[in-house]
Amino acid sequence: MTCDRQLVTARLFLTRITADDVGLMLAVWNDPAFIKHVGDRGIRTEDEAREALDAGIFRSYREYGYGPFKMVRKDDAAVLGICGLFKRDNLEDPDIGFAILPAYYRRGYAGEAARAVVAHARDDLGVRKLTAIVSPGNTASIGLLEKLGLTFSRMITMPGDDEAICLYEMMLENE
Repeated sequence: MTCDRQLVTARLFLTRITADDVGLMLAVWNDPAFIKHVGDRGIRTEDEAREALDAGIFRSYREYGYGPFKMVRKDDAAVLGICGLFKRDNLEDPDIGFAILPAYYRRGYAGEAARAVVAHARDDLGVRKLTAIVSPGNTASIGLLEKLGLTFSRMITMPGDDEAICLYEMMLENE
C-alpha cells in the first residue's frame, strides 16, 4: 500500500521529495556528517543529483510506495533535512533513515520526524518490522534509534562496503 499524504507533526510538515528538491539533496549528500557516517555518494552537481533522485528516491516511491520525506518547519518553511523509509537490497524490511542539515542539529527535529515516520510505516503502510542501519560511531543517531524503540540486532556489511555497521530492528504493533 502506498501513502502519498503529507505527514504533520507539532513543528513540521513532512512531504515527498520532488524534482524541485535537487538543492536539498545536494546539501544532504555533501554534508560532512553525512559523508562521515553514511558515505560519500560522489554527487556534486545538480545533474548528478537529478540522476541520483531518479535512480534512488523516485524509484523507491514507484516500486515500494515509500521513501524519504522532506522536513519543512511549519513556522517559517525552512527545509531542515530528510527522514523516511528506504528499501535496501540486502534487507528484507524497510529501513528508517534521517539526515538533518547542520544548521538544525540538536533541536529535536529528527526525533519528531522519525516518530511520525514510524507511525506512518505502522498505520498507513502496514509495516510490521522496521530496521535501521547506522555506523558504530554515530552516537547521536544510535541514541535516536534507541529512543524510537529500535534495538541493536547485529553487525552487517552492506554490499560494496568494507566496514561493518550496526543493524537495529523493531517490531511495529498496532496501537
